Amino acid sequence: VALKRMLNFNVPPVKNSTGEPVWKVLIYDRFGQDIISPLLSVKELRDMGITLHLLLHSDRDAIPDVPAVYFVMPTEENIDRMCQDLRNQLYESYYLNFISAISRSKLEDIANAAIGANAVTQVAKVFDQYLNFITLEDDMFVLCNQNKELVSYRAINRPDITDTEMETIMDTIVDSLFCFFVTLGAIPIIRCSRGTAAEMVAVKLDKKLRENLRDARNSLFTGDTLGAGQFSFQRPLLVLVDRNIDLATPLHHTWTYQALVHDVLDFHLNRVNLEESTGMESSPAGARPKKKNKKSYDLTASDKFWQKHKGSPFPEVAESVQQELESYRAQEDEVKRLKSIMGIEGEDEGAISMLSDNTAKLTSAVSSLPELLEKKRLIDLHTNVATAVLEHIKSRKLDVYFEYEEKIMSKSTLDKSLLDMISDPDAGTPEDKMRLFLIYYISSAQAPSEIDLEQYKKALMDAGCNLAPLSYIKQWKAFTKMASAPTSYGNTTPKPLGLFSRVMNTGSQFVMEGVKNLVLKQQ
Repeated sequence: VALKRMLNFNVPPVKNSTGEPVWKVLIYDRFGQDIISPLLSVKELRDMGITLHLLLHSDRDAIPDVPAVYFVMPTEENIDRMCQDLRNQLYESYYLNFISAISRSKLEDIANAAIGANAVTQVAKVFDQYLNFITLEDDMFVLCNQNKELVSYRAINRPDITDTEMETIMDTIVDSLFCFFVTLGAIPIIRCSRGTAAEMVAVKLDKKLRENLRDARNSLFTGDTLGAGQFSFQRPLLVLVDRNIDLATPLHHTWTYQALVHDVLDFHLNRVNLEESTGMESSPAGARPKKKNKKSYDLTASDKFWQKHKGSPFPEVAESVQQELESYRAQEDEVKRLKSIMGIEGEDEGAISMLSDNTAKLTSAVSSLPELLEKKRLIDLHTNVATAVLEHIKSRKLDVYFEYEEKIMSKSTLDKSLLDMISDPDAGTPEDKMRLFLIYYISSAQAPSEIDLEQYKKALMDAGCNLAPLSYIKQWKAFTKMASAPTSYGNTTPKPLGLFSRVMNTGSQFVMEGVKNLVLKQQ
């Protein structure tokens, strides 16, 4: 809603206006691109009147008779470039929107440039949008994508971090969270764990919210900014947790569709990039190897299959794709059958009477075509994505890892020694083995003895693992000296079921032989 409002020159779009939208150009930087792309498709932008969308730092031609909407971060280089645009008189009028608040001095720089270029009248509006976060789903957002290593776990926990760097990281996180609540139009109740990075963020965010509310005239949470947000007495609860409380979960191999796609494929901002396998046809000897095609697919909220199955265990997803495919084929055959009847030769009465029934049927079939095509697109998309995931599961034995880790985390008896898993050359990449061992190390009540540890280390080295993560976790564990018992993940092991006979028969595209079908517990 906030983005659409911005694209409409910061006036809420009127629903039933019949006129054409005002045609305009959208200029964004990489941050703006990341914020807009998961939410609005090119078609939706077109409907909002955006004819061109360009990156700020690309070579742009002057288009003197259109208004331009800018959506950028208030950084030095962005502002220099905007001043340059004003000097070169690229557009008719300028609507400047900053992703997070712009400082006074930078505003003055823009003002000076505008006076110098005689363009003061053309700068129509300057807005702080407070949209410095990326929304991926209706109830999930991330803070940033461009320089995410600046605010990563590693950045905060580096041993050689300086206080000023830490301040910068905290400010970045606080800024994004503040933007989130401004957009929401609500003041949260903040809870956090003591003595951790989470507490630092909480204190800063609290201060920032209070300062904003104190200045009643310019407060972002009053007035008619977003309708009735400020009248509801239900304040949201913001829980800030430090990642160190639970390090095993991000290392854990997963078994649900969305988590697997995120773990084994290249999946960012709701878009998955696949390398297409060129198929099995062998190229003639000496020929150049075929270049793999990259394909990208968007997995968005409008994709019904994704919405329904992103939390399902993988074998279930494979089965559903298969069912969708069969129902689609049945519908397609129905359309084909009608077509063949329509092409009847000869004018015997039987045919004529059949025609009148079938005209009705054909009309309904034709009207359902766009729906059918969309269905086919989704089926193809998920067939490709699921096949890619399946290749990873088979080649790295991820099902075995998942089951084994669940057992470790729930402290149940292990049917196979950890050493065997690590030294099995067929199971997984070195990274997979390292993840498994770290989970074992984090979840174990007492650390393994030095002798055992040496044995494990040797096995890991032989498997080609980098042992740096282990030494970090070792220090971390000694440092926290978990006085309390280690976190228990509940006593739930997944029960392997025999694979669905339906998926086993060769009619299915997904040959799931040898992949366990594990059922998940709600935890």
